[in-house]
Amino acid sequence: MRPAVQRPLRGAEKRGIVVKKGEFTKIRHYLGKTQSQMAQLLGTSVKAVQSFEQGWRRIPAHVERQSLFLLAHRIPHNNKHGRCWTIQGCPTATKKNCPAWEFKLGELCWFINGTICRGEMQSTWQKKMKMCRKCRVFQSMFPVLYD
Repeated sequence: MRPAVQRPLRGAEKRGIVVKKGEFTKIRHYLGKTQSQMAQLLGTSVKAVQSFEQGWRRIPAHVERQSLFLLAHRIPHNNKHGRCWTIQGCPTATKKNCPAWEFKLGELCWFINGTICRGEMQSTWQKKMKMCRKCRVFQSMFPVLYD
């Protein structure tokens, strides 16, 4: 038997986020959704959801974003983690230029494009999420993912 040939990633696959194995399934289970229900919520096919869960297909940015948004609204929060600008100690000048501050969404900073994290704006969702996944604000929003 010949080994499988790895094909180069194309288009949307290149833009997909590489999430930890099992993370998508963990989110779906926490939301209490079947694969079919999750596909409907995300505007994708059941086959795509199955592929995400098996690790056969990278999760596109819009699917990751929507999944995390739904999870953020399902997990009970008691504001113990505070606003991102407080936790990160952002100077006033940085806050004034940051959309998370402008819209008073310090717990959803990870969801908003154009936020200024660690002094710089990230140019893509992928770069932003790479930084966010290491951040205390993000991790405190999603304890389910960091068990």
